[in-house]
Amino acid sequence: MLILVRHGMPVHGPDVAARDWVLAPEGEVAARALCRRLPVGARLVASSEPKAIGTVAPAGRVIEDRRFDEISRVEAYDDDFRTQRRAYVGGVDHTDWEAREDVVRRFAAGVAEHVAAADGRPVVIASHGMAMTLWLTATIGLDDPGAFWAALRFPDAHVVDLAAKTVVQL
Repeated sequence: MLILVRHGMPVHGPDVAARDWVLAPEGEVAARALCRRLPVGARLVASSEPKAIGTVAPAGRVIEDRRFDEISRVEAYDDDFRTQRRAYVGGVDHTDWEAREDVVRRFAAGVAEHVAAADGRPVVIASHGMAMTLWLTATIGLDDPGAFWAALRFPDAHVVDLAAKTVVQL
């Protein structure tokens, strides 16, 4: 079983880089609630970003893996970020944003390694909306990546069946 988790709501603002944001108090509460629904004994993996680590840490020891970090990008902290991000996951290139195929490649390598290392145990990977959406689009074939990304909650969890090529909200 593979479960992808989108991190909880972070404390955010223009004075701190997005990759350094930590969970907001409401994000911590929601993360604890989500962790109670995760399979016991799962291999817990998270991106190297504090908000992702903090989301699954209530469930146990977390393995950090940069391959699950959010896409690298130069992005203004303004009201238009949702439009830009939705366009990106839908296939629009932005200057100074990581190439989608690079994100998919690194994410896929991380999934393969951790699924193999889990030796049949469930794998829970805490990551980020755009990176998850790109990998799922390439792997499962999401019909509308922009709509999938826009519907993700803080936090959110999806069970991925690689053989059946399905993704279902937990």
